[in-house]
Amino acid sequence: MTETQSSTSLTASNGSRPSYAVRKGVRLTRDNIEIDYKDIVIDLTADPDDDEVVLDSSPVDAHCVTVYELLAAPIETLVTEYSEHIGRISDYRQKLENYHFSTVLIDEYPIDVACDVFTRINTEGRTLTLFEIMVAKTFLQDRFDLADRFQQLISSETERDLESVGYDTIPSETVLQCVSAVACELVRRQDILRISREDFIASWEVTKNGLFEAVDYLRSHLGVRVSRILPYNALLIPYTLFFVKKDGRPFSEAENGLLRQYFYWACLTNRFSASVGSKVAEDIGRMKLIVAGRQPKYDRQELSVAPRELEWRVFSAGDAFTKAIVCLLSEREPRRFSTNGKVELDNKWLKQANSKNYHHFFPRAHLRDAGYEPWESNSIMNIVLVDDRLNKRVIGAKPPSEYMATFLGENERKLKRTLNTHFIKLSWGVLEDDYKSFVRKRAGAIAKALNEALAPQMPLGR
Repeated sequence: MTETQSSTSLTASNGSRPSYAVRKGVRLTRDNIEIDYKDIVIDLTADPDDDEVVLDSSPVDAHCVTVYELLAAPIETLVTEYSEHIGRISDYRQKLENYHFSTVLIDEYPIDVACDVFTRINTEGRTLTLFEIMVAKTFLQDRFDLADRFQQLISSETERDLESVGYDTIPSETVLQCVSAVACELVRRQDILRISREDFIASWEVTKNGLFEAVDYLRSHLGVRVSRILPYNALLIPYTLFFVKKDGRPFSEAENGLLRQYFYWACLTNRFSASVGSKVAEDIGRMKLIVAGRQPKYDRQELSVAPRELEWRVFSAGDAFTKAIVCLLSEREPRRFSTNGKVELDNKWLKQANSKNYHHFFPRAHLRDAGYEPWESNSIMNIVLVDDRLNKRVIGAKPPSEYMATFLGENERKLKRTLNTHFIKLSWGVLEDDYKSFVRKRAGAIAKALNEALAPQMPLGR
């Protein structure tokens, strides 16, 4: 068993056991494996930022120094023996004596592999992330490299990846939580750290398959066509577990209704704004009930939305409630006003409120001139999904009565159906530029759709 420091910027020790072992140059034998900590050396001719600055063999010339010697030898000895490199030695020594290392326990590693991991998770003085720790903990030479597996999951030239389905913004921690949910049905940091290397590796492929099924479901059934509009990354965790539990069996219409209900309940109640770990654990229980064909329990008051809650709620691209509405709009597959062509969503266009896919149906400049406050013009009910050309070059600051007249001429036969994909009707004050009437009636239609999604699929508590 080898314990190794987790930073190769060579920047100090806090007295933890592996740091102590290197400082003292000791040999440790555990599980019949001997590790000589004097074997960790520094190449003084290497660029300090180079991955090859730390080596796994004893020094062969005056250009290498052991970390043990660097820390323990009198400065006079170092000056005498390494006069050409005394500046670099002084720099390394100062950093090592003034920095607190994170510590990672790595099982059954020879010293060369420990040094390789040591180098690969160089954090340049930063505290290790959970992902970096798990990369070190689960690494098996020539068998499993979490860093490479995660990169392949995001973007790959040889197999399916998240980038190809518009989910390349999913963070590494969410993927770790998905693996942890599959491995032990718990997802807190301490739960992830407790997973053995064998269990983590055994859970990787089944988790990956479940994750892709979850993404497919969110895209095809809930309108989450790209990850930028996913209200919470944490939603992927219970959905991934659901599909792992289904084990390739198709889900039923009843299960679809329950999965849809869970999605809108979680988003509209801001479920994961805090205490994600404990709440995901609770929701894993809900997913297991759905797999068993049973209705999860919810507070009845949380299963309905009143139109007045929507009318003047301010649009915010990072808010889960807002994103839930955007997903509902996306699920309708909104069409272009001019041609009835499908509006394409793009992660690059959905980062903030003024991004290219978001358009204020009643332009803000028009509403400002009509005497409305900025927060009123920025109601969620005033947001539609469009393409960049329509947003900037065609509509601009024109009132709906003016730009809709143009579209009526170009697309009169299909315009009503086109507007329906946006939860809009011309009779809702559009041609009269009646903003308050538009907001009120659109809020009623969207609230109705949300309430249909939130409605219990079977008697509560069954």
